[in-house]
Amino acid sequence: MRRTGPDDGLPVVCLSGGSGGLVPGDWGGSIELLVSRLAPRHPDVRFHEVRYRVKSWNRLELCVEDARAALDAATDPRGRGTLLIGFSMGGAVAIGAAGHPSVTAVVGLAPWIPDRMSVESLRGRRLAVVQGSLDGWLPGIPGITPASSRRGYERVREAGIPATYELIQGALHPIALRGPGGRLIPMPRAGVWTDRVAAQIDLFRAAEGQPEAAD
Repeated sequence: MRRTGPDDGLPVVCLSGGSGGLVPGDWGGSIELLVSRLAPRHPDVRFHEVRYRVKSWNRLELCVEDARAALDAATDPRGRGTLLIGFSMGGAVAIGAAGHPSVTAVVGLAPWIPDRMSVESLRGRRLAVVQGSLDGWLPGIPGITPASSRRGYERVREAGIPATYELIQGALHPIALRGPGGRLIPMPRAGVWTDRVAAQIDLFRAAEGQPEAAD
């Protein structure tokens, strides 16, 4: 895990996507881009980016274990809650880890929410789903269709758990891709993604009693 922000900042734990193969974890480009843009806008927040031991949806239980360990390490000693942000497979990881006592809210970005996955871990929390309208599977690039994330969202609502759903018109699945030399390449609507996540962080900050940031 790597951290950005002040030691006493309000904790936000960020979970990247994965793949079908049993490959070592790395730093997800989409989450990395978001953190780089969000940290200056939220100087009172401490972002924690998780690198899974194995970033595979076929070993989802290991990724959830990693997320819970990160939450243990990120828990605020002052008793303030933690926001979980999960991109793609990270959405399922976030839901799996949401029962951690520090978690108060979950944000799923184009989240994978398997039909077989229980959403009971979200009880007592709130879920916000943000989804790209043009998301979907492409050759060599996994994706989450709006219909898929909407189905998961509806299951959460049917369980009586507070949830919201936002669609970003024209957005694909990745928020950023990693180019030559590790350079991050923002995808279309990356700025809109950043603004939508920033709005969710503001809601979390308000719920935790944080004053509004100065303009």
